[in-house]
Amino acid sequence: MGLPLFISGLNGLLHLLPEPTPQISEGALAFSDALLKTGYMLHIIFATQLIVGVLLLSNRFVPLAIVLFAPFMVNSIAFHAVLEHTGLPFAGVFLLLELYLAWQYRESYVSVLAARAVPSSKKLNS
Repeated sequence: MGLPLFISGLNGLLHLLPEPTPQISEGALAFSDALLKTGYMLHIIFATQLIVGVLLLSNRFVPLAIVLFAPFMVNSIAFHAVLEHTGLPFAGVFLLLELYLAWQYRESYVSVLAARAVPSSKKLNS
């Protein structure tokens, strides 16, 4: 999972590979154009992909990488389910990989999923 994210992020930032020109729906094109017109959003997306790819490939901070990638996955599934169905199988594979990694590292998220977490300052004063 790390390698395609690394390559995609690097390519998105540095434009190393030729851009494919697939036929996409009008809604998908409008969404993509809106992201491009912000002037910053695509840079954030590609930088996040690059960072997540590096973290996964280096096997460092993997739980953090999974959390950073989660919002991207939610939007990717929604985008392909609603606007551009052709990429849904590919997005689904990445979703399964994301869920698999999250399950494998589930113990890292125990404190985040606590219903009533206690701030560190209160733990020190106890």
